[in-house]
Amino acid sequence: MTIRLIPSNCRDEIAAKRLLVLAVDDNEDNLVLLSCTLELLDCDFVGKTSGHEALAFAKEAQPALILLDVLLPDIHGADLVRQLKQDSRTCTIPIIAVTGLASSEDRAELLAAGCVSYLSKPYMVDELEAMVQRYLALADVQPPLVG
Repeated sequence: MTIRLIPSNCRDEIAAKRLLVLAVDDNEDNLVLLSCTLELLDCDFVGKTSGHEALAFAKEAQPALILLDVLLPDIHGADLVRQLKQDSRTCTIPIIAVTGLASSEDRAELLAAGCVSYLSKPYMVDELEAMVQRYLALADVQPPLVG
Protein backbone atom coordinates (compact mmCIF):
# COMPACT_ATOMS: atom_id res chain seq x y z
CA MET A 1 0.00 0.00 0.00
CA THR A 2 1.16 3.52 -0.78
CA ILE A 3 -0.13 6.67 0.84
CA ARG A 4 0.81 9.80 -1.06
CA LEU A 5 0.12 13.35 0.06
CA ILE A 6 0.88 15.97 -2.57
CA PRO A 7 -0.71 19.41 -2.41
CA SER A 8 -3.57 19.80 -4.85
CA ASN A 9 -3.41 23.58 -5.04
CA CYS A 10 0.28 23.88 -5.96
CA ARG A 11 1.61 24.43 -9.45
CA ASP A 12 4.13 21.88 -10.71
CA GLU A 13 7.10 24.21 -10.27
CA ILE A 14 6.22 24.93 -6.63
CA ALA A 15 5.56 21.29 -5.83
CA ALA A 16 8.91 20.33 -7.38
CA LYS A 17 10.72 22.45 -4.75
CA ARG A 18 9.06 20.70 -1.83
CA LEU A 19 11.11 18.07 -0.05
CA LEU A 20 9.92 14.48 -0.08
CA VAL A 21 9.67 12.40 3.09
CA LEU A 22 9.26 8.62 2.99
CA ALA A 23 7.57 7.06 6.02
CA VAL A 24 7.65 3.31 6.54
CA ASP A 25 5.22 1.74 9.00
CA ASP A 26 3.01 -1.33 8.75
CA ASN A 27 0.32 0.43 10.79
CA GLU A 28 -1.79 2.63 8.51
CA ASP A 29 -3.04 4.74 11.45
CA ASN A 30 0.57 5.68 12.20
CA LEU A 31 1.06 6.70 8.57
CA VAL A 32 -2.03 8.90 8.72
CA LEU A 33 -0.70 10.62 11.84
CA LEU A 34 2.66 11.15 10.15
CA SER A 35 0.99 12.53 7.02
CA CYS A 36 -0.94 15.10 9.08
CA THR A 37 2.25 16.21 10.81
CA LEU A 38 4.25 16.41 7.58
CA GLU A 39 1.51 18.33 5.79
CA LEU A 40 1.90 21.06 8.41
CA LEU A 41 5.64 21.16 7.64
CA ASP A 42 4.97 21.83 3.94
CA CYS A 43 6.65 18.77 2.50
CA ASP A 44 5.52 15.95 0.26
CA PHE A 45 4.91 12.58 1.87
CA VAL A 46 4.84 8.99 0.69
CA GLY A 47 3.99 6.17 3.07
CA LYS A 48 4.88 2.52 2.60
CA THR A 49 3.73 -0.42 4.71
CA SER A 50 6.47 -2.82 3.63
CA GLY A 51 10.23 -2.65 3.95
CA HIS A 52 10.84 -4.04 0.46
CA GLU A 53 8.46 -1.49 -1.10
CA ALA A 54 10.20 1.26 0.85
CA LEU A 55 13.64 0.11 -0.31
CA ALA A 56 12.59 0.12 -3.97
CA PHE A 57 10.89 3.50 -3.64
CA ALA A 58 13.87 5.08 -1.85
CA LYS A 59 16.24 3.92 -4.58
CA GLU A 60 14.00 5.40 -7.26
CA ALA A 61 12.79 8.64 -5.65
CA GLN A 62 15.68 9.42 -3.27
CA PRO A 63 13.61 11.21 -0.63
CA ALA A 64 15.12 13.93 1.55
CA LEU A 65 14.31 11.99 4.74
CA ILE A 66 13.06 8.56 5.83
CA LEU A 67 10.96 7.94 8.95
CA LEU A 68 11.23 4.24 9.71
CA ASP A 69 9.33 1.91 12.00
CA VAL A 70 11.60 -0.95 13.00
CA LEU A 71 9.19 -3.86 13.32
CA LEU A 72 8.01 -4.44 9.78
CA PRO A 73 6.36 -7.66 8.55
CA ASP A 74 8.94 -8.43 5.86
CA ILE A 75 12.30 -7.06 7.07
CA HIS A 76 13.72 -5.76 10.33
CA GLY A 77 14.28 -2.01 10.27
CA ALA A 78 17.98 -2.29 11.14
CA ASP A 79 18.49 -4.57 8.14
CA LEU A 80 16.64 -2.12 5.91
CA VAL A 81 18.83 0.74 7.17
CA ARG A 82 21.99 -1.26 6.40
CA GLN A 83 20.75 -1.96 2.86
CA LEU A 84 19.97 1.72 2.31
CA LYS A 85 23.38 2.78 3.62
CA GLN A 86 25.17 0.33 1.30
CA ASP A 87 23.57 1.75 -1.86
CA SER A 88 25.15 4.83 -3.44
CA ARG A 89 21.70 6.19 -4.36
CA THR A 90 20.41 6.13 -0.78
CA CYS A 91 23.47 6.19 1.50
CA THR A 92 23.22 9.91 2.30
CA ILE A 93 19.49 9.97 3.10
CA PRO A 94 18.99 10.65 6.82
CA ILE A 95 16.88 7.97 8.51
CA ILE A 96 15.02 8.53 11.77
CA ALA A 97 13.87 5.40 13.57
CA VAL A 98 10.32 5.92 14.88
CA THR A 99 9.62 2.80 16.90
CA GLY A 100 8.06 1.18 19.90
CA LEU A 101 11.36 -0.52 20.69
CA ALA A 102 12.73 1.50 23.58
CA SER A 103 15.68 -0.37 25.06
CA SER A 104 19.16 1.12 24.99
CA GLU A 105 20.31 -1.96 23.01
CA ASP A 106 17.67 -1.33 20.31
CA ARG A 107 18.68 2.32 20.11
CA ALA A 108 22.38 1.44 19.87
CA GLU A 109 21.72 -1.13 17.11
CA LEU A 110 19.71 1.33 15.03
CA LEU A 111 22.23 4.13 15.39
CA ALA A 112 25.07 1.72 14.55
CA ALA A 113 23.14 0.57 11.45
CA GLY A 114 23.02 4.17 10.20
CA CYS A 115 20.02 5.98 11.66
CA VAL A 116 20.74 9.62 12.42
CA SER A 117 18.23 9.76 15.25
CA TYR A 118 15.73 7.70 17.21
CA LEU A 119 12.23 8.52 18.44
CA SER A 120 10.32 6.14 20.73
CA LYS A 121 6.58 5.57 20.33
CA PRO A 122 4.46 7.01 21.69
CA TYR A 123 6.14 10.32 20.86
CA MET A 124 5.18 13.94 21.22
CA VAL A 125 4.27 15.48 17.86
CA ASP A 126 6.43 18.55 18.58
CA GLU A 127 9.45 16.24 19.06
CA LEU A 128 8.81 14.66 15.67
CA GLU A 129 8.31 18.07 14.05
CA ALA A 130 11.61 19.37 15.47
CA MET A 131 13.54 16.32 14.22
CA VAL A 132 11.97 16.44 10.77
CA GLN A 133 12.60 20.18 10.43
CA ARG A 134 16.24 19.78 11.49
CA TYR A 135 16.99 17.06 8.93
CA LEU A 136 14.94 18.63 6.13
CA ALA A 137 16.83 21.91 6.65
CA LEU A 138 20.09 20.00 6.20
CA ALA A 139 18.73 18.23 3.10
CA ASP A 140 17.65 21.56 1.62
CA VAL A 141 21.20 22.91 2.01
CA GLN A 142 23.02 19.76 0.92
CA PRO A 143 21.18 17.68 -1.70
CA PRO A 144 22.00 13.94 -1.63
CA LEU A 145 24.81 12.70 -3.82
CA VAL A 146 23.78 10.39 -6.62
CA GLY A 147 26.30 7.72 -7.62
